[in-house]
Amino acid sequence: MPTSKFKIFAGSSHKELAKEVAKSLKMKLGDIELKRFSSGENYIKLNETVRGHEVFIVQTCREEFVNEDYMELFLMCDAMKRSFATKVHVILPHFGYARQDKIHDPREPISAKVMADLLVASGADHVVTVDLHSDQNQAFFDVPVDNLNTRKLFADYFNKKKLKDVVVVSPDAGGAKMAKKLADDLDAPIAILHKSRPEHNKSVVTHVVGEIEGKTCIIYDDMVDTAGSVVSAKEALIANGAKKDVYLATTHAIFSGPAQKRLSKAAFKEVVTSNTMPIDKEKKFTGLKQISIAPLLANVVKGVMNQKSVSSLYY
Repeated sequence: MPTSKFKIFAGSSHKELAKEVAKSLKMKLGDIELKRFSSGENYIKLNETVRGHEVFIVQTCREEFVNEDYMELFLMCDAMKRSFATKVHVILPHFGYARQDKIHDPREPISAKVMADLLVASGADHVVTVDLHSDQNQAFFDVPVDNLNTRKLFADYFNKKKLKDVVVVSPDAGGAKMAKKLADDLDAPIAILHKSRPEHNKSVVTHVVGEIEGKTCIIYDDMVDTAGSVVSAKEALIANGAKKDVYLATTHAIFSGPAQKRLSKAAFKEVVTSNTMPIDKEKKFTGLKQISIAPLLANVVKGVMNQKSVSSLYY
């Protein structure tokens, strides 16, 4: 356990994860008051001192509440700074707006950059996040960023299953690098799906590159939003001769809109996800498995406070 003084506080977006991290560190969460006025404005108050302490704030971005979660986080950072915290470390497992990281069409904002600027301006000295949608997101921050990944957690999970004839499938060319690393961990080959996007949240698989006939496929993606892409991917794999038992592994279970119904109907053998985001009861379904990232985050806190490298946690 680090000897330096530090405290952990939870925002309202994912208190269960924050409690798990604190428990792993044999600590209690800091005392903070979070509420809203009838006008909708947020109110933040620290009920204990943070003067001379480094603080870690655990806050994620939830589906449908991204803007609210960010605003609360900004105010928490400001409250810490104004209360003389020596450093503010933000643990933001799901970085909202990460997909809006470049201009696709004329006159669009780069929203991920805006969020990064606001986070730094509100007082963040260091950001810990998990599986950014693209590596270039890190360059948007003017403070250090630890971009962790869940690949090893998934590798351990699937290695214990001792599946045969496994192939790791990237649902698009952009995810090939990530899929290759998981495939190496599983001592398995990879396949890549080529798809087109006629509009937002819609995709059509056009080609399957790689040998998947008679194989047990694990589709690996950084996030599942409406689930249209991964369901189409499963259908394409089976149509091209893959075994019917298809697994899906994803870090961020956004599960917006029709996702729950689509995933239930698709009947994946298992949908394995981390708990970077809470999953409401009504969004759960048969075959859904969650792996906790709390031990991973706790190890980052230990590394930071002991001034030790944490690069092994994301390479």
